[in-house]
Amino acid sequence: MPMIFTDAKDDGNPIVFANEAFHKLTGFDEAEVLGTDFYELIARGVSSKSASEIRAAFAGSADSEPELSFKRDDGTVFCASLFISPVADDDGVVVQHFISLVDRTSDREKQAHCEMLIDELNHRVKNTLATVQSITRQALRGATDPAVIRETIESRIFALSRSHDLLSHQNWEGANLRDVFDAALEPFRAADGLAARFRIAGPDVRLPPKATLALGIAFHELATNAVKYGALSNDAGIVAADWSINAATGGDQLNIRWHESGGPPVTPPDHKGFGSQVLERGLSHELGGTVSLEYRRKGVACLIDLPAKGIAVE
Repeated sequence: MPMIFTDAKDDGNPIVFANEAFHKLTGFDEAEVLGTDFYELIARGVSSKSASEIRAAFAGSADSEPELSFKRDDGTVFCASLFISPVADDDGVVVQHFISLVDRTSDREKQAHCEMLIDELNHRVKNTLATVQSITRQALRGATDPAVIRETIESRIFALSRSHDLLSHQNWEGANLRDVFDAALEPFRAADGLAARFRIAGPDVRLPPKATLALGIAFHELATNAVKYGALSNDAGIVAADWSINAATGGDQLNIRWHESGGPPVTPPDHKGFGSQVLERGLSHELGGTVSLEYRRKGVACLIDLPAKGIAVE
């Protein structure tokens, strides 16, 4: 344990002994420490408030043991609790102070990390609630049958929850694009024979949380449309999806391509459906990307181009 003794007979409390643990924690060598005014030494790396609290502890007027955040000469920082005990002679006169330090650096780092996670979680929860609100609003606007409305809302929320699961396993730091695809398509692959009809290819790409959520819902919408009306509505159709990061004007882009083939002939819709609205809101508005839905006669194609900021190839 780091510890020192100071000379209480001197107002400056010069240090008369410091053990090796104190030198290691503070970064000061013996020549810098011995005989040095304790307050002067401490003042090099703590705030004026902390210095005042230490003076109060020496005077016996502190309400609690002081904690300090100390910046070493090399710029690194440690946090410690100070325990100050007076040492008296036979006449009861305080002649020395014994000071021990308990290193709290790891505790403070964990606390700071937890606070960061809580702030991030609060931010994500607000975004998620906004997404759920948008899904609900669009579902109510686009249908009148309660059963259809319920299925529409529930399926989208389940898609959102699968993306949440991916992020929670990674401490909300992001998710692999292939995992996002797999999670979104899992309910559809479970159907007899459908797993072999998805052809997914692309490099290992790590997405930030916002893109993970938006793309998870987007892939769910595309797969839902393919099962109901497109390539997966018969026994022969295929869905092929691939992605790559490419240079573009204004910065690198993540290019995702979804192509359907072998399904029934495609007829372009006469109005913008729920799925296309979800795609545009989630990818265009939230991520600043572009989405192109092409209703080719041989199969639907969806071209997604997103700014690659925050997206990394692993």
